[in-house]
Amino acid sequence: MDQLLSEIRNCSVCKAHLPLGPRPIVSAHPESKIVIIGQAPGTKVHQTGVPWDDPSGKQLRKWLNVTDAQFYDERLFALIPMGFCYPGKGKSGDLPPRTECAPLWHQPLLDQMPKLKLTILIGQYAQAHYLGKARKNTLTETVGNHQAYGPDFLVLPHPSPRNRFWLSKNPWFEEEIVPQLQKAVSIILKNQ
Repeated sequence: MDQLLSEIRNCSVCKAHLPLGPRPIVSAHPESKIVIIGQAPGTKVHQTGVPWDDPSGKQLRKWLNVTDAQFYDERLFALIPMGFCYPGKGKSGDLPPRTECAPLWHQPLLDQMPKLKLTILIGQYAQAHYLGKARKNTLTETVGNHQAYGPDFLVLPHPSPRNRFWLSKNPWFEEEIVPQLQKAVSIILKNQ
């Protein structure tokens, strides 16, 4: 695993397309129990090199009901984005994750984590990649039909502050799905 993580952290496959240059962000361990597959680091995470070290990460830890210490314990959580580097700014936010990363690095990482009990797919890009045709037409429909993907996958919207409108429009997510997420995570962490 150390060799693989070193290769990923030194990857420069899409260097020419990265406005801030390559800085692959990933956290994983052979003992990881839960893998969180997100989108791509934002500018703050690019600067710090710490996955989910931003308001989105704070909200995600709240949804999971875990402490920072638990979240950043690689033996508990593997933090793997669809795109490992900051992709740049678009018209309405950050650009989509680069498409080179997941096909190149995800399976080798997952193969080295035999103790995984849960994969959490955050946002449309992770859901499209891992659910394929089983994904619904919209993120709202996919998250609303979350039971269809268990027990292997749990699907979430992105916890970004930009998603406040989606969360206010879909109160069922925090009322129904977040408690199920917290229960699933709690059981895994207690039985580690």
